[in-house]
Amino acid sequence: MQLEDKVIAITGAAQGLGFAMAQLFVEAGARVAVLDRQEEGVNQAVQNLGGKASGFVLDVTDEAGVEQTFARIAEQFGALHGLINSAGIMRDGMLLKVKEGKVVDKMSLEQFRSVLDVNLTGSFLCGREAASQMVQTGSEGVIINLASVSRAGNAGQSNYSASKAAVSSLTVTWAKELARFGIRTGCIAPGLVETAMAAQMRPEMRERFLSTVPLRRLADPAEIAHAARFIFENDYFTGRVLEIDGGTRV
Repeated sequence: MQLEDKVIAITGAAQGLGFAMAQLFVEAGARVAVLDRQEEGVNQAVQNLGGKASGFVLDVTDEAGVEQTFARIAEQFGALHGLINSAGIMRDGMLLKVKEGKVVDKMSLEQFRSVLDVNLTGSFLCGREAASQMVQTGSEGVIINLASVSRAGNAGQSNYSASKAAVSSLTVTWAKELARFGIRTGCIAPGLVETAMAAQMRPEMRERFLSTVPLRRLADPAEIAHAARFIFENDYFTGRVLEIDGGTRV
């Protein structure tokens, strides 16, 4: 797919990795729908991106809101050619906390569900509605989900790892279901990316993580955005996961 004047919706696009992707796609000539929860952040991102971007305030876990927002995008732009599910959260914690042989705490159901709601259910809802709009407008397109190297399982991330493994499977499933409509799918599984979230890590945790990365650095957001552009532009790519992790093994 050539990106010039194509309409791409990006969730979590007001900051961090989502904004980096929006920036690259605008530079490539695409028209970008910036989707995020915070109105102020959406407005600031649109201002920074310029005339090819439009903003939509959206909670990706709100089914009615997702349906309405994607209908508005298709109506405003006349079509939808792509979606990048970049919105995501982390609420790390051990399954159990044990002291002197006694269980003193457990990961709560709310802590588990909150991450699944955003990372998995949000991706499902947005993917479903994006695909629906593409089919109805006859627009062949691309849907990208954001997974993580943690999809293989990582201590302290029962909720996050489960959500990222699930979106990887969604990607393969959708590729098989949607190819007949000219819709391709892809998944990107980054390692840790140099964003505000990573900047909040304790120095000792950061160093411990970097010891697992052969390239000995975090990913630049632009490097992950480049992977998304590759998926869009390579018309034979579908149903696969790109691991952009510097060789990380967690």
